Amino acid sequence: MSTKLVVETREIDPVEDLLAYADPDQPLAWLRRGDGIVAAGDRIVTAIRVPAGTDAARSAIIASAWRQLAQDADIDDPLGLPGTGLVGFGALAFDEHSIADSVLLIPSAVIGRHRGRSWLTRIRTADSAPSTAPAAKTYGPHWAGTVGPGAQSPQGYQDSVRGALARIADGELSKVVLARDLTGSIPAGSDLRRLVRALSTGYPDTWAFAVDGLIGASPETLVTVQNRTVTARVLAGTIGRGADADADTAASAHLASSTKDLDEHEYAVQSVLASLRPHTRVLAASEQPFLLKLPNLFHLATDVEGELAEGESSLDLVGALHPTAAVAGTPTVAAIAAIRELEPFDRGRYAGPVGWVDAAGNGEWAIALRCAQFTGGAGEIAVTAYAGAGIVAGSDPESELLETRVKFRPLVDALA
Repeated sequence: MSTKLVVETREIDPVEDLLAYADPDQPLAWLRRGDGIVAAGDRIVTAIRVPAGTDAARSAIIASAWRQLAQDADIDDPLGLPGTGLVGFGALAFDEHSIADSVLLIPSAVIGRHRGRSWLTRIRTADSAPSTAPAAKTYGPHWAGTVGPGAQSPQGYQDSVRGALARIADGELSKVVLARDLTGSIPAGSDLRRLVRALSTGYPDTWAFAVDGLIGASPETLVTVQNRTVTARVLAGTIGRGADADADTAASAHLASSTKDLDEHEYAVQSVLASLRPHTRVLAASEQPFLLKLPNLFHLATDVEGELAEGESSLDLVGALHPTAAVAGTPTVAAIAAIRELEPFDRGRYAGPVGWVDAAGNGEWAIALRCAQFTGGAGEIAVTAYAGAGIVAGSDPESELLETRVKFRPLVDALA
């Protein structure tokens, strides 16, 4: 069978609901404010899948394989918009030691929308016939899922935070991000597009994603590349929204003046800048963080912009950036070691890179946050959700536990 890909993108009449074309059981989607790309149907033309136990960095293996695939492809794309032409949807494991695969999936058809323009991309191997035009599918019935404490109980989480604080006091770490999990199930045959749609409409400023059973709505861009312009948004430092306008104002003022949160944010910004510099020509970050307001919380945020060096791609930047201090800690090696010891579970792809890449190396990549992994079986579909908080000197175990509860809310509400 030929591995050479033939790709054709054509503009089509405006599509209002991209998710209607996705596979109900295994949706493949990337959405923000209604724009984005969705795999139409369930057929995958080819997949780059890197399992645990690989000697080299998984992102580097995927980047190399993608570069070869893209170079060999015959691409007809007169639009040249973000998400047109040959694209792959990716989700990478957080930790190189994780038992979860890192994947890049190339579907046979992609429907997309960008600023009012819609398109259909067909992808096939050179020795196969073009696919038929995809059709929208009616959504399945509403469903509800239940989740409860997983491998890490609330008390266990606070104990892990105390363990991290001891390491920080001993000088091993400046910061470590600790997560906890919720596990449960949803009914067999549930239309998972409903969850993606609920997250996309409820949190329009986030990246709503579905890749290989990983579904979520991330507020944190890892990196975006379009026409060789590199942009990234760093989020670190969090507080819950207030119950009314006065409480909201007080919460935002507290976050903006919190030494603990400002220090945590600065660690994250410097981590991103240090990682991007070798891969860019010009690089700059805003001098002061700004407050990013989401429906349920505030984040401290800083935008970074630069110019991509010749021969690099968004996948190369993903490999350079991950894991950032915002999801691992500082210094990175010590933080990853602490996470392996203090978290009683494998993160899988939680807090790993998720997004898409095109043949020119452009792409949009977020950190897989506010998410859950769905694993189907003969009966019910298993669900594992994750949320974490950054631990620095002065962190309070109970407050960090409350922060994870706030971060779980988007997914728990959508599941209900």
